Amino acid sequence: MKIAALGTLDAKTYVPHELHGPSRAWGESNCYIDVWIEVLHALGCDPHACLGFVMGLDWEGDQFTFFKPPHEDLTSLYGIDVQELNVYRPLVENAQEMLRGGKLVLAEADAFFLPDTAGTDYRTQHTKTTIGIQEIDLEARTLGYFHNSSYHALGGADFVSLFRLDAAPDPTFMPFFAEFVRTARVVRRDAPDLVRRSVEQLQKHLARRPSDNPIARFSAKLRDDVERLKGEGLGAYHIYAFATIRQLGSAFELASLYLRWLGRHGEAGLEESAASFMSISDTSKSLILKTARAVGAKKAVDLGPMLSDLERAWADGVLHLARRYDG
Repeated sequence: MKIAALGTLDAKTYVPHELHGPSRAWGESNCYIDVWIEVLHALGCDPHACLGFVMGLDWEGDQFTFFKPPHEDLTSLYGIDVQELNVYRPLVENAQEMLRGGKLVLAEADAFFLPDTAGTDYRTQHTKTTIGIQEIDLEARTLGYFHNSSYHALGGADFVSLFRLDAAPDPTFMPFFAEFVRTARVVRRDAPDLVRRSVEQLQKHLARRPSDNPIARFSAKLRDDVERLKGEGLGAYHIYAFATIRQLGSAFELASLYLRWLGRHGEAGLEESAASFMSISDTSKSLILKTARAVGAKKAVDLGPMLSDLERAWADGVLHLARRYDG
C-alpha cells in the first residue's frame, strides 16, 4: 500500500523551484539545503526566506561550513518542526510510520542506489547523501524522494538495497542518521510577513558572521593544498573542491539570490552586496577549473589575483550589508 506524507507527487511532471532552475551557476549546493529548497517548495512555502543563514559561512580549517538551515529558522518562518528520528527499527518501517502521520523523513542514504545520481555515484561509488522521503510503497518496492535539485522515484533492486531488505541481520550495522519533519502546522505567510521575519533571521546570522575574512584564511591554505593534491590526483581534488570551493561559491550564489529576492519585496540598499556575493560565486567557478587544471597537469599556477578578488568581494559585500542591518 502506498503511503505519502504530502499526497502523490509525480517525479515525471514535478517542476523544481526556481532556485534549482537552469539559470543557476551551481545547479546543486549541498544535499541538505537542496532537499529543503524542494521540500519547502512542495509545501507551498518560499525557500528564499530561509537563506539568510548562509551569512554564517566560515572557513573551518580544512573546509567551508557545510551550510544548513537552522531548525529554529524553519519553525519561525514556516511553522515547521524538525526532530531527530530514532531509527530503532529498520528505516523503512520507521519511515512508513512517520509518513502515515503526515511527517516527511530526511535520511542519510547511500547514493550508490539513487538513480538520479546516474553519471556520478549511481552504481559507481558509495557516497553518503541526504534524501527527503515522502512516499513509500513497500509491497510495490517503490520510493518517492526529494534529492539534490528535484523530486525522484526509484524501485525494484534499488529499493531493496537502499533499505537493506536483502541483508542478513547484522548487530554491527550502524544506521544512518535521520530526522522527521512535522508539517501539520505549516504556515504559508504573505510576502510582507515572510520578508519581515526573514530580515530578522538575516540580522541574527549577520551578527554571527566570522569576525575576520574567512576567504583570507582559506587563501593561505589553498596554495599548500593544491601542491599536496598534485600528488594525490584529480579524484582527491574533486572531493576537496566540493568541501571547499564549491561550498563557498554555491553559498554566496544563494546569498545573492536571497538579497535580490528581498529587494523585489521592498528591501532597499542590497544590490551592492548582491553583486559582490555573485562575484564570489562566479570567481569560485573559475577557481575550480583553474585549480583542477593545475592538479591534473601538475603545473605551477598563480592563484593570487583570483583569491584577492574573492577576499575583496566578501569584505565589500559584508560591509554594505552590515551598514544596512547592523544595530
